[in-house]
Amino acid sequence: MNPVRVVLADDHGIVRRGLRSILADDPRFEVVGEAADGEQALCLVRDRRPDVILLDLRMPGVDGVEACRRIAAISPQTAILILTAFFDRVLLEACLRNGARGYLLKDAENLHLAEHLLAVVQGHAALDPRAAEVVTEYLLRSEPSPDVLTAREMEVLHLMAIGLTNKEVGVSLSISENTVKGHLKAILAKLDARNRVDAVLRAKQRGLL
Repeated sequence: MNPVRVVLADDHGIVRRGLRSILADDPRFEVVGEAADGEQALCLVRDRRPDVILLDLRMPGVDGVEACRRIAAISPQTAILILTAFFDRVLLEACLRNGARGYLLKDAENLHLAEHLLAVVQGHAALDPRAAEVVTEYLLRSEPSPDVLTAREMEVLHLMAIGLTNKEVGVSLSISENTVKGHLKAILAKLDARNRVDAVLRAKQRGLL
């Protein structure tokens, strides 16, 4: 199994060195670049297409929220995991809207960084417990009625929630991968979701899963 390719983006060199040291002895990860500001982060994502970027919110130049939006546009396969010193409800919601799959705080006593990185790469969410209430409120404010999804879309959603890829969903349901992508597009639109993780979170809050 190939290691997860990680980009570290933080304007403090000591933080990047600390993060690199945490991952250095773990063969599951390979740090493929470091960025000290938002523009560098975007360039690294564009050039190296990492599996995940560990992104600080407050950096010179392009801030974290704008970086999320642009990363999601130029490399949608790159999972975005926010690691910040600040808990800000507005910024958290903005990050979720713009493609982030996780939001962690640097002051957490047990950060469990490796586990969180693996989670977002596999399509799951990684949230600091202090963010859970905000996420719930954010999802409930704009959720559609649960009956908007068709029976087939519900089947796709359930398989997606347990971590199956589009190809694996297609095999399981005996449909083509392109058809799965069409259903996924419809699910995202109906749930007003940014990505697969957001769709699963919204569906769980509505009792669909």
